[in-house]
Amino acid sequence: MTEAPRRTALDALHRALGATMTDFAGWDMPLRYGSERDEHVAVRTRAGLFDLSHMGEITLTGPQAGRALDFALVGNLSALAVGRARYTMICDAEGGILDDLIVYRLADEEFMVVANASNAQVVLDALTERAAGFETAVRDDRENYALLAIQGPESPGILKSLTDADLDGLKYYAGLPGTVAGVPALIARTGYTGEDGFELFVAPADAEKLWQALTDAGADAGLVPCGLSCRDTLRLEAGMPLYGHELTTATTPFDAGLGRVVKFDKEGDFVGREALTAAAERTAAQAPRKLVGLIAEGRRVPRAGFQVVADGQVVGEVTSGAPSPTLAKPIAIAYVDAAHAEPGTQGVAVDIRGTHEPYEVVALPFYKRRR
Repeated sequence: MTEAPRRTALDALHRALGATMTDFAGWDMPLRYGSERDEHVAVRTRAGLFDLSHMGEITLTGPQAGRALDFALVGNLSALAVGRARYTMICDAEGGILDDLIVYRLADEEFMVVANASNAQVVLDALTERAAGFETAVRDDRENYALLAIQGPESPGILKSLTDADLDGLKYYAGLPGTVAGVPALIARTGYTGEDGFELFVAPADAEKLWQALTDAGADAGLVPCGLSCRDTLRLEAGMPLYGHELTTATTPFDAGLGRVVKFDKEGDFVGREALTAAAERTAAQAPRKLVGLIAEGRRVPRAGFQVVADGQVVGEVTSGAPSPTLAKPIAIAYVDAAHAEPGTQGVAVDIRGTHEPYEVVALPFYKRRR
């Protein structure tokens, strides 16, 4: 029998708001509340509020927690300062990506790893196995957190009205403990939309109170609830990879143009080092394919798996595609042969149900916010 999807602490609230729900990675999650385009535009111009409680939190504690993460992941996490966060990846022995992660250093001997919902158990199992030789304990904290995200240019002002925490001093990819609307929270300045914003880790029992307080505080600023659909178009415009699309076990960080996250200069060995060294050397010599942006000349929308063609030959494959509310055109991310990967390359098209629709090759991201 198929297991019923899990529900977040905010499930009843989403249904009361009329959300369209969908099964995502084993969770019943809000896809949209009304118009996904309106939700997207709200995040770009005002603010949006997301429930991200399906994400997987895993905590490592102990005197060798940092060293264990250095061995288990591709980054140099033991060098991370307390209160900072880092984007990194966990790879298999062949260099394939098991997941992309954000790691927070909460204290000298405490780190929190945040995994994608679809890979949380895989990451937990891998970390548990890889940390076995170190003085550290690995704890599954998925049941202990709800995660809310407020994103968009108005989000700092909205959040400031509810907390005494030093948001002005909180850098991008950093976090600090604080109280928001009377609720204890880890306040992180991170996100997946291309906008300034915050992710708030709280106890599940406090999630509804915090959601309502943020909704009330943001009413005059145009804050709206947002679902997973606009989260996908926002990250696509911002050129941010999605696991299962741009990142898979068949790709290395170097394939995805993210080789910078692999830290070969850290002390000691790490899982995948040998394979990733070879991948780095191949890429430096001549990457066989590259991740690029594609902007449509017409109106037809490409989807993941559609072929990219040039001169009648298949030269790549779309990994993500959608209409872009900001550009008012269909856009896509694709892996294409290096010979067709330079921005401005002519004669590239996407095969959309038998018709070769012309596309312009561009550098990622499609959208970058003004700082």
